Amino acid sequence: MSFSSQVASALADSRFNYEPMLGSHLTEDTAPFSFSGKTMRIPIWVSSMTGGSQEARTINHNLARACHEFGMGMGLGSCRILLENSQHLDDFNIRNIMGDELPLYANIGIVQVEEMLANNSYMRLVDLVHSLHADGLIIHVNPVQEWLQKEGDLLKRPPIDTIEAFLSLTNLKIIVKEVGQGMGPASISRLMRLPIEALDFAAFGGTNFAKLELARSSPQNTELYGPLAFIGHSAGEMLDTINSMVKNGTPMACRQLIISGGINSFLDGYYFISKSLLPAIYGQASGFLRFARNDYPELQAYVASQIKGLKFAKSFLQIKDAC
Repeated sequence: MSFSSQVASALADSRFNYEPMLGSHLTEDTAPFSFSGKTMRIPIWVSSMTGGSQEARTINHNLARACHEFGMGMGLGSCRILLENSQHLDDFNIRNIMGDELPLYANIGIVQVEEMLANNSYMRLVDLVHSLHADGLIIHVNPVQEWLQKEGDLLKRPPIDTIEAFLSLTNLKIIVKEVGQGMGPASISRLMRLPIEALDFAAFGGTNFAKLELARSSPQNTELYGPLAFIGHSAGEMLDTINSMVKNGTPMACRQLIISGGINSFLDGYYFISKSLLPAIYGQASGFLRFARNDYPELQAYVASQIKGLKFAKSFLQIKDAC
């Protein structure tokens, strides 16, 4: 047993200084804090993951129950199906489970926003948010995914123009996210100047929707367009861009971050939110999805283990390259 437990020094996590002399196992729970005008108790966001799947109700209800118990915020999966058929409302209608004090956001694609602005039906999105008793709307931007879909919706104008127009016409709180490739410095710079509530990274390193779409495609398309699945920006790259903007005094209207994409453990989450110069929480999708499909105690145990890990990290780990 002792021989099999040996590890090479090169495998040490180089992001942290381990300071066993400076903490205790009795670290207090994280104090409640404000995010998007609501009160959270732990810095974890349930990232959007379900749309019109058959399991949506079970998943969303389990996640809402966990949010209520532990104090997390949540983004619903794509609510496009509710614009087409309101009979699925109960699959997404979870405010009474979460409670009013936690942030809850509906979710729609940028192409739908573009189309509804063009035909002057954008108030349906306002009605959607209100029907779900949500705090605002996540707009997900996914040009790579849509372009690779055989039935994908193609953008007619740059997403930044659509988002800016939508913000000027409604008073909804808006979170903007990519869906797995992240975004580069020029896009971040433009977006952070808009009065959005938060930027959700959905960076390269988590679920790769380009790869998912290619898996549904022909072998010829997979070979031809496969390299697109490796285009993107990591959470670290995106955070470095934003931290540089803060240091340089770049004017920014957006002042909150959800750091997601490639967050595989509480150590990843702790590292990035500690390094951020803006108020930040971290988001996960696949980790929650793995347990939310089943009985609630499995999901409950998973979230409790994340919180336990965060408390340990807060007590004994210091970020080496903290800004």
